[in-house]
Amino acid sequence: MLNAIIIISFIFTLAGMGYYGIELLPVSILEQVNNLDGLRAVTAGSGALLGGLLGYIAKTMYERLESGVRQMPVDILFSRAVGLVLGLLVANLMLAPIFLLPIPWEFAFIKPLAAVMGSLMFSISGVTLADTHGRALLRLINPNSVETLLVAEGTMKPASAKILDTSSVIDGRVVELLNTGFLEGQVLVPQFVLQELQRIADAPNDQKRIRGRRGLDVLNQIKDTYPDRIVIHPADYDDITTVDAKLVRLAQDINGTLITNDFNLNKVASFQKVLVLNINELAQVLRPSYLPGDNIDIRIVKQGKEPAQGVGYLDDGTMVVVEDGGGYIGNEVRVMVTGALQTTAGRMIFARPQATVTV
Repeated sequence: MLNAIIIISFIFTLAGMGYYGIELLPVSILEQVNNLDGLRAVTAGSGALLGGLLGYIAKTMYERLESGVRQMPVDILFSRAVGLVLGLLVANLMLAPIFLLPIPWEFAFIKPLAAVMGSLMFSISGVTLADTHGRALLRLINPNSVETLLVAEGTMKPASAKILDTSSVIDGRVVELLNTGFLEGQVLVPQFVLQELQRIADAPNDQKRIRGRRGLDVLNQIKDTYPDRIVIHPADYDDITTVDAKLVRLAQDINGTLITNDFNLNKVASFQKVLVLNINELAQVLRPSYLPGDNIDIRIVKQGKEPAQGVGYLDDGTMVVVEDGGGYIGNEVRVMVTGALQTTAGRMIFARPQATVTV
């Protein structure tokens, strides 16, 4: 929408300049024109074409600027904004005497030219100095904060906001991550995610309704335990229809981190250079690693593909195939790991029995 406004503004501005600019021509030239209205139409049309071209260039420059601002860290963005404001302030103070000088009207153009050139020069100087010494500005804001000092020195990076999607809220393990302290920073729940949870909770399907109500219960639990950390973010995007696309857009806008269990959303967000924390991947990485020779106490619950095999499961769901374990079904057995296999469905451990622990 904004891109269209930029282009249309340039078109109307240049068309108006072409239409009314004819009046600036000398009278002698205007008297030689037979069809003044036709000339106005030609100049207005030419101005509109030129305005469309300049508007497209301005739109492209604005998109590049917007993309750069989105990817820019907050501390650098803040320091550059302060440097720009200080540069403009110094420019006004330095150029004020020029406007008080008695300049002949033939050279009156010097005042606006000096104002534009001076403001541009001091603005660039302010932004350049902010890039060099901008970190020290954080000390001026809160000099007593150790965290602020570390961020100012570049030793520590500020924690990004964590954005919860629908799957991670329904999953519920995000609560344990908050309780253990491994999840830092502000926790954001977009308004459109909350609305999706409400739609799921009101669904006619019993299974969906249970999942939706569980998600709402998880949010209430987080709000009761960490009222200062969870925030309902009001952002919404009318031009985007899917919740996943809105989540990616929000993460790009605020430079946040997306928390999800959705495999496809993880891939799409990563492709668009959005930082993603996948709880399923975290659980997979944190599974205990067993090497050949390690002992495990496991209950054999069923028979394997071979009659002599027994199958058990670890607490994290890892399948353990026990050779010669078919006779221990229903018993807890101490087994020794002989090997492991990583498949697309998960990890599989092979073992053989050592001694019966309980019957």
